[in-house]
Amino acid sequence: MSLPPRHGVVRVISKMGLGSRTQAAHWVSEGRVRVNDQVVRDPEFPVRQGLDRVVVEGQVSTSAQRQVLMLNKPRGLVTTTRDEQGRDTVYRCLAGADLPWLAPVGRLDMASEGLLLFTNDPAWAALVTDPRTGPPKTYHVQIDRLPDEALLASLHQGVTLDGERLAVRTARCLRKGQRNAWLVISLDEGRNRQIRRLLSALGVSVLRLVRVAVGPLDLGDLPKGQWRMLTVPEVDGLTRGGTR
Repeated sequence: MSLPPRHGVVRVISKMGLGSRTQAAHWVSEGRVRVNDQVVRDPEFPVRQGLDRVVVEGQVSTSAQRQVLMLNKPRGLVTTTRDEQGRDTVYRCLAGADLPWLAPVGRLDMASEGLLLFTNDPAWAALVTDPRTGPPKTYHVQIDRLPDEALLASLHQGVTLDGERLAVRTARCLRKGQRNAWLVISLDEGRNRQIRRLLSALGVSVLRLVRVAVGPLDLGDLPKGQWRMLTVPEVDGLTRGGTR
């Protein structure tokens, strides 16, 4: 079995979610960090995460205070840490920020936009994305036709594609134009391109897709490409019962 790669201790502390790299560098310079019981003062001191024992101020650094961030994702960005095709990722919006390592909670496809969460707590993220424990996700979807009751009923009834059942939790018309309309669609789970695939199966094309809420958390007036940290009550509200 191959060993995990070595990384600088400051980077490892940040990836654990204990603090930003700047904070970790201060802790190292102050002599508050030990690796395998040895005080280290070099921010690039090599550490194998998961094998080496990292301690900050006498506490084993295996967990950290949960941090959750919300981003208003623009179109054209990929929800991944690194894209093999060289496309811009959502981390472009976080560039330059003094943040610990945060991972996306679920994903939005490249053409979609709106509310995207990030956290340093994988267990909490799993609760939010699990359809049994997580809140519903709400989308505004612009389609290339005017909807009727039959279309809305078909969205609720759902379809089966490649052995996978695709259906919405709720769907209603938000507003209509002369040739297209906006729908409000709620999902209990976010399967890969679920809304686009379902509408396509019903002969409907998606012009825009914006996630506007996750449970009680609304996108609000957060500008596109901008982010903010969630408050503790906001974080707690995403995993409490009764958010459906």
